[in-house]
Amino acid sequence: MATKRTMTLNLTDAEMEVLEQISTEKDMSKTAILRQALRLYQVITVRLQDGEKLFFEDAVAKEKKELVVL
Repeated sequence: MATKRTMTLNLTDAEMEVLEQISTEKDMSKTAILRQALRLYQVITVRLQDGEKLFFEDAVAKEKKELVVL
């Protein structure tokens, strides 16, 4: 297993509320949520670099909207 390192993360009250809400809804620790977010960001970044696009689709209206990631 990889060595784990500790870091300090400063969040605004609004950011912390979102993290706590997701943590509660998903029944996951805040650390697990942040790890999952990092993995998701990494996957999105790699796929965008490979020329793929990211879309959200409205299943009812059958409309797609591209998500632009800066």
